[in-house]
Amino acid sequence: MAKRKTSIDVARRAGVSQSTVSRVFSENSPNVSADARQRVLAAARDLNYQPSAIARAMSSQHTRIVGIVMANITSPFYPYVLEKFLERLQETDRQALLFTASAGQNVDDLLPLVLQQRVDALIVTSALLSSEMADQCAQAGTPVVLFNRYIRNAPVSAVCADNVEGGRKIADLLLNSGHQRLAYIAGSARTSTSIDREQGFTEALQARKVERWQRAQGDYTYESGYTAALELLIGDQPPDAIFCANDIMALGAMDCARKLGILIPDALSVVGFDDIPMAAWGAYNLTTISQEVDTMIDKAIALMEAKIADPYSPAVLEFVPGQLKLRGSARLLGTVFR
Repeated sequence: MAKRKTSIDVARRAGVSQSTVSRVFSENSPNVSADARQRVLAAARDLNYQPSAIARAMSSQHTRIVGIVMANITSPFYPYVLEKFLERLQETDRQALLFTASAGQNVDDLLPLVLQQRVDALIVTSALLSSEMADQCAQAGTPVVLFNRYIRNAPVSAVCADNVEGGRKIADLLLNSGHQRLAYIAGSARTSTSIDREQGFTEALQARKVERWQRAQGDYTYESGYTAALELLIGDQPPDAIFCANDIMALGAMDCARKLGILIPDALSVVGFDDIPMAAWGAYNLTTISQEVDTMIDKAIALMEAKIADPYSPAVLEFVPGQLKLRGSARLLGTVFR
């Protein structure tokens, strides 16, 4: 195996100092004559030299690497989000370093390791971050942007779907279509997404003078959606419509109903949230709230770049409205959509 070429080798070939080579390959290439620059670049090509990203990071204090912290990546929504983030970061000449919290692992315990990697910023999604750890990240000078999560009064910016409004839209949709026995299958406890979606849903029901509805607890997995739906559907007063806090639980709820011989949407309407690619599959044809993922990612990256440029800028919380996707899993306005 050939020995890796270094900046010293390039300097010898070009007849310049090692510091000149370093300046040529720095972000701004300051104080280097055109002739010296040309000789350095020619020598680098001849030697097949690749500058060290670590060395450049040490001199510029920027790695152009963004840490992405995720949990629950078995949910179809977040691998989709991750792919979108990777595409957008590469378009801005940044690379991503992915950190995943294992089942039962506290993200707060993971972040000290993440901060050691000299990332320029952190994007945290599908994971719970405490306000105390948010403060520590701020004190360490590492910008943090939460995606589809937020912490009130914390020094971190966040971009989130307008989950409260989405819950309201679904409640109004089902009530306007004549449903009378509504139920909600909640996502993981303590997550702002599930809390806000339930808040919007129940507030809309109360505003429409609905006094009773059912509730079952899930954890954003297919299995929990199936189990929660079974609990609701074998009860004394089974619902005629179920709103699930995310799509993958809605798919589990639909399969449970089919197993019980309940016709969808004739006898039961099921609505989800997220609009994952599977939601549009013919086997499910799920009515759901579509999150504007591209818009949310663009906003998250813009907030991240602004915080990198000005570490003392205030934290920003942005909500992005979702769009109803009307499909065949819900009976709407007396019409069965196939």
